[in-house]
Formats: sequence, structure tokens, C-alpha cells
Amino acid sequence: MVEAQEKKPDPATVIGGMVFAVLLLDAEGCIAETNHAAEMLLGKSEKRLLGQSLAEVVELIDERVIDHLAQPDASLVARDIRLFVDGQEHRVNLTISPLTAYPGWRVVTLSDSGRDDAAREQEGEAASLGAPAILAHEIRNPLAAIRGAAQLVARKLEPAERHLARMITDEVDRIARLIDRMQQLGRSTPEKLGPTNLHEAIRSAIATVRAAGNEGIEIVEEFDPSLPPVLANRDALEQVLINLLSNACDALRNSDTPEPQVSVRTRFVSGFAFSAVHFGRTVKLPIEITVTDNGPGIDEALRDHVFEPFITSKKSGQGLGLALVRKLVRDMQGRIAHERDTRLGLTHFRVHLAVANREKSA
Repeated sequence: MVEAQEKKPDPATVIGGMVFAVLLLDAEGCIAETNHAAEMLLGKSEKRLLGQSLAEVVELIDERVIDHLAQPDASLVARDIRLFVDGQEHRVNLTISPLTAYPGWRVVTLSDSGRDDAAREQEGEAASLGAPAILAHEIRNPLAAIRGAAQLVARKLEPAERHLARMITDEVDRIARLIDRMQQLGRSTPEKLGPTNLHEAIRSAIATVRAAGNEGIEIVEEFDPSLPPVLANRDALEQVLINLLSNACDALRNSDTPEPQVSVRTRFVSGFAFSAVHFGRTVKLPIEITVTDNGPGIDEALRDHVFEPFITSKKSGQGLGLALVRKLVRDMQGRIAHERDTRLGLTHFRVHLAVANREKSA
């Protein structure tokens, strides 16, 4: 027993077990060794990666990274940079570490930029939403009194003046709906999770959005029928999809896009090891749902803040829809990201969920 405890895993085993990608580059800048996470990120086996330069398998955008890779002895720590793997954009944290004992050789690591900050971000979000949720609860009673008083006053007004009382009740109802959404954001107890048929939830959401009246906008399904059940809450997942589809339709309806189209695509992600940290353990998120529209996209100044409360580009928007979507996705142990493909003129919202374990899901 003592001998077993004293025996340490060798470096190759340690590197192989890491959840972020590790690549060893030789003096020529070619890949000499990888771990499993790197194979998942790049969508290729180590055998196919060996001997290729990093630029051959990853399209780098950040000039700092490109410049440092051209300098064999340069080290770098870069956060939240953009890169493309097989044409798909990812946000990652990157490090370059030269091996001084082996001139020109370097170790490159790549990790999903959302993983490191997830816990801290959620704590900050909970604190920022807790106070509005408490305030919303306190506003409810006065609102009900105002609405009741307006209804009583309406009975005593001349018919020509009753529209003023109706305006009061309509505004009270609007504020009440806003409060409902604020309370949803501040709720700390997530809904129960279990195996969920992904495509049934998507089709139900599409039917709801179509019934709301979005004539002239084509909604296309691109499903992988082989996908297993996901770990989710059916109602919450439908709400997420309804919000994303409705936002896409709103963007197209308010634009002059010649052939407005929204597509919903599902697939198993093999090219990138998406994961999140939940209760101290890594949760793999291989199931991807992408809602795409060919509208003008979100204002560039708002793109990095689309999931924050009270951020909106809509004239009559409240800025709570996408904040609620992010909370619901996180409650399902998933992740959501926004991307704008300027080359093709497409806006993508990607939701990543875990595969349901029928025995342990709860």
C-alpha cells in the first residue's frame, strides 16, 4: 500500500489527463506530441497531427499570437483570443512556453476561455440579480393596488376618457411581466433535470414561434437524428429555444434581408472538447444546438455583452431575454455562446448540453 501511494504518475499520464489541449512543437514549429484534449479540439488524431505546423490545423486571428509563434524563444499568456478550427470560431485562452533546455521547442496550451471564469462570473451574476429580484417582489403589492384603483376609476369616467385608465392598467401589466422575468433571473433553485428528447423540444418551440406570426421567414431544420437524449429540463429548454428563435425572427422582420431565414442545427461536437465546471467536476458538453439567422446581426458595440441583463438593441426591448436564456442554460449545466460570421453574414447562437445518463440524471 505504501509503495502504491508513493508511486507517482509519469509526466505523459499527467499531460494526457488534462482537460485543456497541450501541444508540443519542435524547433521547426511542427507538432511533435499532443494529448487527448488537443485531439478533440482539433478534430484529428495525434497520428494525423504529427509533423504539421500549428498554422495548418488552426487559423489564428490574433496578431500577438502569430508574432510570438514566429519567435522560437518567446513566451506568451493570452486570454479570450479568437481562432478557427475547421471554419468554426472558438474563444480560447492560450499559452506558449519555450523549453530552454531544447532550443526552439515549445509547449502550447489551449483552453476554452469560458471554463476558467465560469464560477466567478456566475457568482457575480447571482449577486447582481439578487437585489433586483428582491425589489421586484416588493413592487408587486403596490402594482396590484394601482391596477385595482385604475379599474375602479374607469367605471366612473366618461366613455371617451376610459382609455386613460386602460393605459394605466396596460402599463401596470407590462411592468408586472418585466418583474416576472426579473424574478426568474434571480431564482437560485434550478428546475429538475432528466433525459430529454432534443428534437421534440426544438419542434415544439418552432411550432410556438410560427404560431406567433412570422410569415415570410423560413425556419429550416438541420437535425442529426442519431443524437441521444440530452440532460435538460424540457420546459426550460423549450423556453431557451423560443427566445432564440423569436429574437432571430425579430431581427429579420426589422431588416431588409431579401431571403430571411432561420436555421436550427443539431450535431455531436467532435472537433472541440466543450466542457463546464459543475460542483467541482468537469461536465462534457458534446451536444450542440445552433440557431442561425441571416439578418444584420447585433450591434458590434453590444456583441460582447449580449447575455448581460438590461443590454438590448431593440427599441422596445428590456434586455432580459438573453440573460434569462443564459441562466436557464447554465441551470441545465450547459453553455451558450454568440458568434457573428461577418464573412457569410450570419449570426449564430450555440447551445452546448451534456448527454443524459439515464441512471444518474436528476
